[in-house]
Amino acid sequence: MLQEAVKRHLIWIAIFLILLILPFFIGTYLQHIMIFIFFYAYLSQCWNILSGYTGQFSLGNAAFFGLGAYTSSVLFYYFNLSPWIGMFIGAFVALAIGLFIGYVSFHFGLKEAFFALATLAFAEILRIMFLNMPVMGGAQGILIPLKGDAPLLFQFDGKIPFYYISFIMMVSSTIIVYIIERSKIGYYFKAIHQNEESAEALGVNARKYKIYATGISAFLTAFGGTFYAQYFMYIDPNLTFGPSVSFDIMLRSIIGGVGTLAGPIIGSFILTPLGEITREIFGATSGIHMMAYGAILILVCLFMPRGVYPWFRQRFSKSS
Repeated sequence: MLQEAVKRHLIWIAIFLILLILPFFIGTYLQHIMIFIFFYAYLSQCWNILSGYTGQFSLGNAAFFGLGAYTSSVLFYYFNLSPWIGMFIGAFVALAIGLFIGYVSFHFGLKEAFFALATLAFAEILRIMFLNMPVMGGAQGILIPLKGDAPLLFQFDGKIPFYYISFIMMVSSTIIVYIIERSKIGYYFKAIHQNEESAEALGVNARKYKIYATGISAFLTAFGGTFYAQYFMYIDPNLTFGPSVSFDIMLRSIIGGVGTLAGPIIGSFILTPLGEITREIFGATSGIHMMAYGAILILVCLFMPRGVYPWFRQRFSKSS
C-alpha cells in the first residue's frame, strides 16, 4: 500500500516537472492549448468546491467569472489601475455577490434543480444589465488598452508568461481544494452532499456552510475572469456572462469526476484540446465543439457515470 502511494506521488511529481519545462519545447499554438487546459482546470476546480463537494449544482459560475473580468478591465480602462490589483478587487466583488446569491437561495430553501436555475438566472440578469450599461461598453464590450510588454500591467510579449500564470492558478486551486477536502469544513461539505438532513441532525449548519462554499467558489472564479480579459484583451457580456461559460466550466468536472481532486484537471485535459481542435477544423461552423462535448458526456454517463478519474482509479485498485 505504501509502495503504491509512493509510486502515485512520483508520477505526479514527474508530470509536474514535465509541465514546468514543456513550453520551451512546443510552438505557440500548443502553448495556447496548454494555457487553456490549465485555465479551465482552474475554473472547474473552483466550480467543484461548490457543486462537487457540497452537491449544490451551479449553472451560474459565469456570473463570478464575468464580474472578475469586468471589474479589473473597467478599473484598468478608466483609471489605469493594474489588473494585478483589479483582479483582487474583482474577486471581492464576486465574493459579495456570491454570498448574496447563496444567502438568498439557501434562505428560501432552494435545492437541486431550483438552485441551479437560480444561479443561471443571476448570471443572465448580470449579462443583460451589462449589455445595457454604456459605461461598461454595452454590447460592444471593452477593448483593453494595449501597453506592450508590461508585466506590471498583466501584459506580456509572448505566451510563456501566460502559460506559467495559468499553471500556477491550476496548481494553487488544486492545493486549496486539497486543504479544504482534508479540513473540518471539507468534511462538513461532504456530509451536506451525502445527506443534508442527517448532517443537520448531527449539528452541521448546512445553510451556513453552503453559503461559505458559494463565496469561496465565487472569489476564486473571479481571478479566472481577469486572466481571460488580459489574455484576449477584449471582453463583452456574452463572452463573460453567457451560459456557455458556465457549461464550459462545469463539463470538465463532470467528465473528469465531480467531487474529486483530479477530476477537473483530467476533464480539462480531455475536453479542452478536443474543443480547440474542432474549432480549428470546423471554425466556420458554430457549436461543433459543444456537439463533441455532448457526445463525450453521453459516453461518460453511459460507461463511466462517476467520471473518468473514479473509473480509472477503481479499475487500477482492482488490478493491483
